[in-house]
Amino acid sequence: MMCFGMGLAYMGAFVTPEPHHLPVAVVGAGPKAKVFAQTVKDRAGDKLDVRTVPDRTEAVDLLKSRDITGAYVPSAKSPELVVATAASDMGAMAVEKVFTPVAAQRGEVLKVTDVAPPVDDDPTGQGLFFLLIAVSIGAYASVATLGAAGAGLPLRIRALLAVGVSGVVSVIGAALAGPVFHLAHHDLTTVWGMSWLYSAGILFIGVGLHTFLKRWTTLAMMVLFVMLNFTSSGGLFRPELQNGFFGTLHAFWNGAGFVEGIRSVLYFDRDGLSGNVGTLVAWLVVGLLVTAVAGVVERARALGPVREEAVPQVEEAEEELAESVAV
Repeated sequence: MMCFGMGLAYMGAFVTPEPHHLPVAVVGAGPKAKVFAQTVKDRAGDKLDVRTVPDRTEAVDLLKSRDITGAYVPSAKSPELVVATAASDMGAMAVEKVFTPVAAQRGEVLKVTDVAPPVDDDPTGQGLFFLLIAVSIGAYASVATLGAAGAGLPLRIRALLAVGVSGVVSVIGAALAGPVFHLAHHDLTTVWGMSWLYSAGILFIGVGLHTFLKRWTTLAMMVLFVMLNFTSSGGLFRPELQNGFFGTLHAFWNGAGFVEGIRSVLYFDRDGLSGNVGTLVAWLVVGLLVTAVAGVVERARALGPVREEAVPQVEEAEEELAESVAV
């Protein structure tokens, strides 16, 4: 099941990336720019969503807010394509493939300008995806350990262990992002905080689910936080380069909140960070609720045998009372 699920998820998400309504802009306010934009749109069909913006400054602002993937600046001598590879290296490559032939047809050489490049230690910008994998494995693998070794412990103790383990996992994540691989050259405390929110959400969901799923918990965690999570995170391909299923998951899945949130902190002046943090908090709340329900169920299960033992005793006492009254 894991083999089939992993193959289906990863190959379905990554093997054939194609643009789906990839947002791009053409810089220019006159009729000529609008006609050019419409021509590009007609040729690309559903692959591109093309808009016009009046000037290059507005196009750069849209790139830094990640509302568009690239902006084409027409010029008779040297047309320019403006991209932000820190948002998506693959997205930047996709728009370059679109507009390089356009410039070539007009006998022009396309100049590519990157307004948000990743750090030199992470030239492709994909290091955050592998950080996601590391933190995720630390979290969901710990769920299996807590389920196996801590099954006999009260749920409140397991919950406290989940808090402690998520703290350890988040410190490891911050260390990998900072001093070890230098993905984060600033705001390392924020990276640590987001790692804690992310790992705590996974751990509490896993601890709660174990009460109901037992040995099947590991499979459920793999589905939730590997098969669906890594593939929809946007760490390799933005949702515009994936099919509708994974693109839709990107809007609310916790891995996407983690990756996009750290991108926002490191490269885009925290634009959109509140929404990403909100996603992680929502998943943590879900985990706390699942754990709370599990606590109620475990208490009910513990009281069950007590009630079963008490019933014969009550019946025996009633019989003795009846005999006494008869006498």
